[in-house]
Amino acid sequence: MERMGPQSVLLLPSTPTYIRNNDVEHEYRPDSDLYYLTGFREPSSLVALVPGHAEHPFVVYLRARDPARELWDGARVGLDGARTMFGADASRDIGDIDSTLADLLLDRRRLYYALGRDRAMDDRVLAALANARRRARRGRIAPTEIVEPSTILHELRWHKDEAELAAMQRAADISAQAFERAFAVRQPGMYEYEIEAELRGCFRRLGSERPAYEPIVASGPNACTLHYVQNDRRMESGDLVLVDAGAESGGYASDVTRTFPVNGRFSPAQRRVYDAVLRAQIAAIAAVRPGSTLTEVHKVAVRSLTESMVELGLLAGSLDELIEREDYKRYYMHGTSHWLGMDVHDVGREWIDGAPRALEPGCVLTVEPGLYIRADDGAAPAEYRGIGVRIEDDVVVTSNEPYVLTAKIPKEPSALER
Repeated sequence: MERMGPQSVLLLPSTPTYIRNNDVEHEYRPDSDLYYLTGFREPSSLVALVPGHAEHPFVVYLRARDPARELWDGARVGLDGARTMFGADASRDIGDIDSTLADLLLDRRRLYYALGRDRAMDDRVLAALANARRRARRGRIAPTEIVEPSTILHELRWHKDEAELAAMQRAADISAQAFERAFAVRQPGMYEYEIEAELRGCFRRLGSERPAYEPIVASGPNACTLHYVQNDRRMESGDLVLVDAGAESGGYASDVTRTFPVNGRFSPAQRRVYDAVLRAQIAAIAAVRPGSTLTEVHKVAVRSLTESMVELGLLAGSLDELIEREDYKRYYMHGTSHWLGMDVHDVGREWIDGAPRALEPGCVLTVEPGLYIRADDGAAPAEYRGIGVRIEDDVVVTSNEPYVLTAKIPKEPSALER
């Protein structure tokens, strides 16, 4: 509210519920922005922040208590609970939006609201705005501009405080135990979904609300499909399996990838590819410092991987020219990092005024280089075809050395084999 300034108002609705099929809904997850501000998890709600309001600068619209519905869907916080449990200055029935929302817009010049996310809510908010403007003709004012709230809110979310980092460490620690379980049970003849089941079960057993994203368990040539989520192949001796999975805890995500041999031993060719990715990842993590950028971290990974591509016989030519022509993208086609927080691809601008944004203490990013040599790539040496490797950790920018939240999860080849 301090950053919004006086004569402004923020309206932040909850995520709508979505039908999965027929009358069954998808699992509900609260909107990250709303949860960040309030901790409130219920659907069919809207938060209003009204800086400087004498009576209610923090208003929550939500579902009223309804014993008949609560019998089916579970207890609701209710109007009283919004005030006593979440500190709202005022609480109102969500059904009253159309008749009362205009009151919150009066005497405000700027409306912070994200148009285009929920058309039904857009219509209600714009109707309230039109109502407020009609009433403004009688000597009062109404908003003359609508501003995307992410300009303030997402910049706040980009910097993580101690409590947020503790939640992220908890998510990383849960993921660490789940990966240890995956290492322990994997064996030839298992199906990818059996590893996925172990991960999901461990997440939930340790208190995670859910996976932060759909787990990837990609064995053999499936590891060369970046967002493979079918997880239904039978794993064979001699395969590598790439597991990309992370727990969500307290609303915060972890995002981890490890690649390891199904039978417990890397082949010589697999080991060479793996070592190339690990070297690149270690170098890229070392580049995570205040003042650096995601672009610079990526360049470190690209240079290391391109050098290895030449050594492995995947590419030939001058290193600088290969990088300039982006020939490396044949085997490394994605970015090295993204922000991490409440969303697995978290908010925060990557570019400011046309230049890459400098890293600052308190921001969190992934570092995840990889090499993917498709089975049908006739230009690659035969021994490397079908090998896909990615290694990913979650890294906090500090005033000194980078801090790796997921450091407990083994990635040295000897540790993975052991």
